[in-house]
Amino acid sequence: MDNSPSTYLERPLQGHLPTQAAEESDTLDLLHLWRVIWSAKWNIAWLVLLSCALAVVALSFITPQYVGSATLLIKDKTPPVLSFQQAAESGGATTTDYLQTQQALLQSRELAERAVRKLGLTTNPITDPRQQAQSWFTPRQWLADLNRDQWLPLLDLLPPPKPPATEEQVFNDVTQNLMLHTSVKFVGKSQLLEIDVELPDPTLAAAVANALAQGFIDSQQDTSLKSSQNNTSWMNTRLVELRDNLRIAENKLQAYREEQGLVDVDGVATISANELQMTGNRMIDARRDRAEAESQFRQAQALSNGDISRLSSVPAVLSNPLIQQFQADLAKAQAKVEELSGRYGPKHPALISARSEQRTAANSLRLQVQQVVAGIERQYQLAVASEDALRKSFNSNKAQIQDISRKEFQLREFQREVDSTRALYETFVTRLKETAATSDMDSAKARIVDPAIAPLEASKPRKNLILAIVALVAAVVGVALAFLFDTLSNTFKTDDTVESLLNVPLLSVVPLVMKKSRRQLARLFEDNDHPRFCETIRNLRTWLMLQNNERPAQVVLVTSSVSGEGKSTIANNLASSLAPLERVLLIDADMRQPTLSLNFDFPPQSPGLANLMAGSARLEDCIRSVGNLDMLPAGCLSPSALDPFDAPRPQASSSSSNAVAPAQDLLSSPRLGRLLQILKSRYRHIIIDSPPAEIVSDALLLAQHSDAVIYVVKAQSTPVGQVRKSIAVLQQSQAPVFGVVLNQVDLRKARKYGHGHSRSFYDYDFAPR
Repeated sequence: MDNSPSTYLERPLQGHLPTQAAEESDTLDLLHLWRVIWSAKWNIAWLVLLSCALAVVALSFITPQYVGSATLLIKDKTPPVLSFQQAAESGGATTTDYLQTQQALLQSRELAERAVRKLGLTTNPITDPRQQAQSWFTPRQWLADLNRDQWLPLLDLLPPPKPPATEEQVFNDVTQNLMLHTSVKFVGKSQLLEIDVELPDPTLAAAVANALAQGFIDSQQDTSLKSSQNNTSWMNTRLVELRDNLRIAENKLQAYREEQGLVDVDGVATISANELQMTGNRMIDARRDRAEAESQFRQAQALSNGDISRLSSVPAVLSNPLIQQFQADLAKAQAKVEELSGRYGPKHPALISARSEQRTAANSLRLQVQQVVAGIERQYQLAVASEDALRKSFNSNKAQIQDISRKEFQLREFQREVDSTRALYETFVTRLKETAATSDMDSAKARIVDPAIAPLEASKPRKNLILAIVALVAAVVGVALAFLFDTLSNTFKTDDTVESLLNVPLLSVVPLVMKKSRRQLARLFEDNDHPRFCETIRNLRTWLMLQNNERPAQVVLVTSSVSGEGKSTIANNLASSLAPLERVLLIDADMRQPTLSLNFDFPPQSPGLANLMAGSARLEDCIRSVGNLDMLPAGCLSPSALDPFDAPRPQASSSSSNAVAPAQDLLSSPRLGRLLQILKSRYRHIIIDSPPAEIVSDALLLAQHSDAVIYVVKAQSTPVGQVRKSIAVLQQSQAPVFGVVLNQVDLRKARKYGHGHSRSFYDYDFAPR
């Protein structure tokens, strides 16, 4: 199995890591978001503190406002004094509408004006606009203070100054301002109304709230008193009219009685009705008697020319007792004659006497029948006369009753007018007395439940709330900026990003070492002052020792993109870690900014690599030993040997220069190859501290003679594109890029706050790839 670095470099080309990174990019990494926030916690905290400080300063310039609150209880609608007013004024209004009406009245201008007059707010320094601080921006005054002739055209362009406000305008402004700072609201779903007045002075705010509440009650009382007075005046006027109308109606009634001569209409009408009824009954009897008499008279009249026997057969004649007696006498006389006629002859005195008695009885019967018939005629005439008399009397009584009814109807009409006028008059007299008796009664529809007191704390500005909001907004802005900077920061933050973006193995994650000088950092492994740092260097050493034996990494080049990434520190400590195990040489190939002589206190003019390349020194004179480690400094070059573009353009790429610098000539000469061959025979590892690959091309020249190139990247500092470009240039030059070291990572904070790396300094696996 091939475990060389080249084999490792071929693995990402198969699409494994980019595919995994693409899949992970589709999900929301909450841990990463927390890491971003936590890494920027101090910046967010400073932003919050600064924002709160500015908010405190701004709040100190704001005039505090105080709210005075008075609570009113709105009573239910009371019925008016007059019953007909209750029906007319209630109008079916609901309680909700009534309460809303009272709320609108509390916010009316009339109440505000009453409070302004009562408290004299037009002269109060807090509410009087004439006593307020004037604006500092007065360009007209500024120009007027200068030479007027010179600035006269500009003065004409400015708007004219406002004339002094009149008392009416001041009163209107104060009233409008008070209405703007007054609010009325319901307390829950009750009949309580809360009056809030917001002013800069707490005592004045409470006084204005109480004035508005008391003004509302006084207004209700004034309205009720005016209404009572108006009602009394109207009722007095109406009462005079009703009294006059009552007198006129009574006079009409009395005049009609006198004119018609009526004393007791009800009694007269009752007597006439009884007489009419009796007359009617008698007339009915008389009509019946007349009909009977007429029937008897007609029968008798029909038989008046007949004999007596036929008249005697009339029931009315036959029923007469005298007729019955005479008929009995006649029957006896006839029976006696018949008896004597059979016994005696016609000339017999007895027969003659009997016949004489018969004639006397017949004459008496005839006379009696005639008298009875005459009596029936007289009775019929009396019945007819009686019926006529009774009919005339009935008609007379009926006409009299009709006349009395007409008089009674007219009299009752006058009487009703008198009664209704008297009832209305008496009602008005009663209501007038009630109104006069209750005119001074407390008829206010509200009362003060809780009078306003001077508030102890200001309602505006709500400093705690504003500061909390400012702090929250600042924290949100800080978090957003942290995410923005994290998104815009195209640097390496974790080991995963190194491998996924560069497709180069990550050799080690070197922790950040604080409060150490450059010299201390160069000897950190030797002094063993930082165990974590030393452990990461051991990990890097293990990578080199376990490399493929077919091509051992004897010459190791340590470089970076730009200066300040810690490549010299890594090279020095890596050489120190290898020195106890094998013979190692550390070469400082950065001739422009050498650090080895400074870190280990070599003499300033000590010969080194430059002198060897120039042929002005021997190898034994240039190598210096510090403990078990041999070192080859950069040497000393004359000023003319330096690149002319190093000082003015330290960041320029070597590929952008057309001139060949003397330092590059030294590194590109065949002597470097021969020198390294000699050194390989003496040392197991040769560590070369190279100049930054992005600045000059020295790293490319040195990489041609190296077995492995270790690329140092400073965490959260070096842009990804810059590192990619440098590594790509090295790979295009067939440089053996062994791997990347992520340097200056604050692993302590990362482990403490959950922003760890996948392979930290103590859990790296040492198996080669």
